Amino acid sequence: MIVKETVYISIGSNLGNRKFNLQKAVFRMNEQLGKVTHISPIYNSPSWGFDSEDFLNACLCLETDKTPETCIELLMQLEKSMGRERTIGKGYKSRLIDLDIIYYGSYVIHQENLIIPHPRMVDRKFVLKPLADIAPQFYHPTLRKDSRNLLQQCRDNGRLDKTEGELYMSRTALFASLEFITIEGNIGAGKTSLATKISEDFNAKLILERFAENPFLPSFYQDQARYAFPLEMSFLADRYQQFSDDTNQFDLFKSFMISDYDIFKSLIFAKVTLQKQEYNLYRKIFNFMYKEVRKPKIYVYLYQTTERLLEQIKKRGREYEQGIEGDYLENINRGYMDFLKTYPKENQLIIDVSELDFVNQKKDYNYLLETIENFAISQLD
Repeated sequence: MIVKETVYISIGSNLGNRKFNLQKAVFRMNEQLGKVTHISPIYNSPSWGFDSEDFLNACLCLETDKTPETCIELLMQLEKSMGRERTIGKGYKSRLIDLDIIYYGSYVIHQENLIIPHPRMVDRKFVLKPLADIAPQFYHPTLRKDSRNLLQQCRDNGRLDKTEGELYMSRTALFASLEFITIEGNIGAGKTSLATKISEDFNAKLILERFAENPFLPSFYQDQARYAFPLEMSFLADRYQQFSDDTNQFDLFKSFMISDYDIFKSLIFAKVTLQKQEYNLYRKIFNFMYKEVRKPKIYVYLYQTTERLLEQIKKRGREYEQGIEGDYLENINRGYMDFLKTYPKENQLIIDVSELDFVNQKKDYNYLLETIENFAISQLD
């Protein structure tokens, strides 16, 4: 039977995007050390022991099967991977990330490179206050006082301000906070595959476009001029009804929603396929519908080169798609780019996946997840 210990870790940052740094560190600890179970609020405080920018500080609790020595080694490796270089005997200085073990269970450890409990924790309000938030009754194993008493007796009179927002314990929790993510892209870009994988891995409600059910689609690829308008109107009606129904009915057993399309794609495709008068009529109808539908917190656009798109389309073997020409795909891509120029920058993420195989290569899939994760963290208040 694997025995796990409760570890309390103080985290801080006063360089760069401080909240981003803290959140990335939390995720990496959750992956490498053990499951994060509690996180305190975030506090802003002046630098301690030297003059510099203010710090953001927090405290977390995790359950680990790692030894204390392994934990400190992994934390130092994590700091280094995030850009921090520890120096010995040169005093305090600014840092991208600072990770310190406060408690490792009730262990008392005195080693050359590891002292637990942390020897200076009782002097630092920016450590004790977030610790007291998540472990008010945890007793210091040698002082025999809990976190609340240590905080009350602390002589640190420095400013400590609780900030807005929060840190998330895992990538799943972060994605859940977004509520709704859209994965978009040209024909054959892989949007359905990515949305499906994310839904399976992070317990999301999956909303897929029912393009295969459109009766006009095969005819359109044979005679675009004749079938363009009924095709686009059919798509619009179906997308609007499905999209409205699916996004307005949240599944209580799912963490968030993810779709492989946004209803705005109707206007993008219509602009490419319809004649001017048809398009003007179509847009009037579309505008009434679009203002009523739910918008995603993050709109992810998967970009692929036209050559790669044609390869993907050929590979998946849908007979009615085999006649699609490169010019048509390029026009669609330009339509998406024009749309994204008008879309809020804080909500859009364009990822070039031309050289990635995220369906068969785990490292490529993980790269996409981390890219989406980084974008989401950067948007946190």
